[in-house]
Amino acid sequence: MNAATDTELKATRTAYADGPRLLADIGATRARFALEMAPGVQRAIRVLNCDDYSGILALVQAYLAEHQGLRLNHAAFALANPISGGDHIRMTNRAWEFSTEDLRRALNLSTLLIVNDFTALAMSLPGLGEQDLMQVGGGAAASNGVAGVLGPGTGLGVSGLIPTADGFVTLGSEGGHTNFAPADERECYILQHAWKRWPHVSTERIVSGPGMEIIFDALAERAGKKLPTRTAQEIVEGALRDNDPLCVEVLSCFCAMLGSAAANLAVTLGAVGGIYIGAGIVPRMGEWFAKSPFRERFEAKGRFHDYVAQIPTFVITHPYPAFIGVGSILSEHLRGRTGANTLMDRVRQLQRELSPAEQRVAALVLEHPRKVLNEPIAEIARLADVSQPTVIRFCRSLGFTGLAEFKLKFASSLTGSIPVRHSQVRSSDSTHDLSAKVIDNTVSAILKFRDQLDVVAIDRAIELLRKANRVEFYAMGNSRVVALDGQHKFFRFRIPTSSYGDSHLFKMAADLLHPGDVVIAISTSGQLPDLLGAVDAARAAGADVIAITNSKSPLAKKASVCLPVDHAEDSTSFLSMISRVLQLLLIDIMAVGVSLGREQLQLQDSDKRKLLISHFDV
Repeated sequence: MNAATDTELKATRTAYADGPRLLADIGATRARFALEMAPGVQRAIRVLNCDDYSGILALVQAYLAEHQGLRLNHAAFALANPISGGDHIRMTNRAWEFSTEDLRRALNLSTLLIVNDFTALAMSLPGLGEQDLMQVGGGAAASNGVAGVLGPGTGLGVSGLIPTADGFVTLGSEGGHTNFAPADERECYILQHAWKRWPHVSTERIVSGPGMEIIFDALAERAGKKLPTRTAQEIVEGALRDNDPLCVEVLSCFCAMLGSAAANLAVTLGAVGGIYIGAGIVPRMGEWFAKSPFRERFEAKGRFHDYVAQIPTFVITHPYPAFIGVGSILSEHLRGRTGANTLMDRVRQLQRELSPAEQRVAALVLEHPRKVLNEPIAEIARLADVSQPTVIRFCRSLGFTGLAEFKLKFASSLTGSIPVRHSQVRSSDSTHDLSAKVIDNTVSAILKFRDQLDVVAIDRAIELLRKANRVEFYAMGNSRVVALDGQHKFFRFRIPTSSYGDSHLFKMAADLLHPGDVVIAISTSGQLPDLLGAVDAARAAGADVIAITNSKSPLAKKASVCLPVDHAEDSTSFLSMISRVLQLLLIDIMAVGVSLGREQLQLQDSDKRKLLISHFDV
């Protein structure tokens, strides 16, 4: 089997269940389109001139006219434009404006994402291989380091890629509009020349395709030559093909200024993961760029020379990197929705391509999914009338390492749920997506919390509460609602209960406690001085304290029992949302535990049976 055939086969096996996805990279001058047939597999790539079309709808329809009868559900467009997250988009470098929702409806799509082109370029970095990059100069990328991305084209795009625990976060930057800073007398002359046109000269005005034309005019004027203005393409060709002295000087100056901009981005982001150069101009220079003043200027950072010298710089040579990035963004957006390829769909698609023995395993999966999920490999092999290695080969044909990984993914597919993971909520998310992400993030935290529960501490807390003469809840701020919830639950158990949220009352209430009383102190930070003072007073009075807080906090150390909630949230800057849910769960767990101890009494008294809570099956 040759490489091309093998690639096609893999694409068929992993093809999206609901059809191809439309990807586009729309710049000010040209628009590139592709159909993504499977993850990372683009077909039908076309490049169209934007000047030939009246607007973005006509542009997209021109491409789709070549694919009559193709049903598309999802699309994502990378646009050379700031994306604010609103529905209405007005392009900066073209007289086009449109409504994202109106465009989605006109194209009859279920999903349409519009993202910044350099956000897409940044998201392409994890998908690029060594063959897609040309390193310029020395340095080595730090693993899991922040990466910077910039590229001169019609403008100067700037972005960054930040690794996180659940993937990557891209920066929606407009860094090309920072002030241009000359580094020598020649560049000062260019800046003064540009000031004749604009009172504010950004880096993009100079380090871009149109900026290259400004440099040409300025250097010609400086040399006392009267020459007609050349386009950026003519300047590049004049330097690389004709070795024209002025064009060579322009290109050399351009690359040096790009080196300064790249170094500024590197120190601003701390981009120890590398600086990546994309867009249309630099990749066309090829090896000439590697010998240009770019890297020398990049490292000319004074006291920070040694710092930037360790940062590698790369030219992105892949012809369509934005497709990789925007396809990745779309896949993340669709994860858990109908656009995501369910495992049952993949088994059905693959069934005819498998060996006869593997087809019997596939038939068992489709006809008796629960049995496959619950039975060991020996029983699955027996039921399908195949060998155990055949079961493993079937799993690997679907892209899994073995049966264990297959079952993990298959369980999610059967329940209709999605693999639970933490996802960053972005300003561009739709209501559907932000809702899904908030729920997923909470569920993810709850499952992690479940696996880390200190059941010994919970047992001790429940035992204290079962014997308590009185229960008081102390909490402030966001935790106050958790305390009120606890008060309502325990009061229904006929336990004298009160709740205090005023720091002035904490100490007064604590002074009135006696042995056999219990305080439940709730605090995300566990560092509030008034709360800590009240806990000291309660302990001095002989009462026990159950703390629901961070396990490393001062409150945890003062308590009789600590029920830790160690979910990381910056409560100084943000409202602690997930931590509050976990605190409520601990209240529920203790309430159920206390209720279990009183169950016999409740069952003997019909008037008290209503106190049984919803977790009981009565």
